[in-house]
Amino acid sequence: MPVSGDLFATALNCLLQAEPERKCALTAAAAQAFRDGKLGLIGTDQPVQCVEHPGRPARPRLIAARKLPQRGLGSAEGRAAFVHAIAHIEFNAINLAWDAVHRFRGMPDAFYADWVAVADDEARHFGLLRDRLRSLGFDYGDFDAHDGLWEMARKTADHCLARMALVPRVLEARGLDVTPGMIARLRGIGDNDTAAILELILREEVAHVAAGTRWYRWCCARDGVDPQTTFASLLREHALGALRGPFNRPARLDAGFSDEEMDLLDRLSESERT
Repeated sequence: MPVSGDLFATALNCLLQAEPERKCALTAAAAQAFRDGKLGLIGTDQPVQCVEHPGRPARPRLIAARKLPQRGLGSAEGRAAFVHAIAHIEFNAINLAWDAVHRFRGMPDAFYADWVAVADDEARHFGLLRDRLRSLGFDYGDFDAHDGLWEMARKTADHCLARMALVPRVLEARGLDVTPGMIARLRGIGDNDTAAILELILREEVAHVAAGTRWYRWCCARDGVDPQTTFASLLREHALGALRGPFNRPARLDAGFSDEEMDLLDRLSESERT
């Protein structure tokens, strides 16, 4: 699947692909072409196409998160539903990375290198999880899902600083907090295959959240605002309901969070519980 030309047009093409296998294959080809210098930043002055909904298959059906049934891991179907939920997050993360590339023009070259690499990783993660789902007798689309990640993308479509603060550093960083417990539970019931995939994802997601931290702080410096007070303001305005401790402090520190930010998260999540 040869790819060359304009990175921004290619990012949009990846974003709009609906069929998962084609989206993942095109993402891998685009990432390799970018690394090989075959995709340039030549469409910087072209208009950004508004993408209300990214390319995705007709299934899974998207419903409100509160309506998703709670299933245990004790049955094959329960484990499959769990794997499906993680696969859906990774599929959305492919779209989020390509949307950042397509949408936010005039950023340093390293910004695009980071988010192309993230898209490549997320597509690989999705492929691993889909293969695992199929080994359990199911496939992507067999369970309902929610659209929370893309809803936040729409809210932050016009503001790179807010996107970097709220998508990688809040919604995606949630995985750093909950994945170690998930891995322990899976190991406890003997599902070492799924646990091994999640261990790989956890290691690589630290770097993804770190990319969000890096570009959030770059945007703050560009805009002349204080990173900590701005982060606190954005959290209070948009994301209090998404803050649920306990937080994986070591992983978040590795991903660039400061001790002051971790203390802030602890205070805000505690205030939401009381």
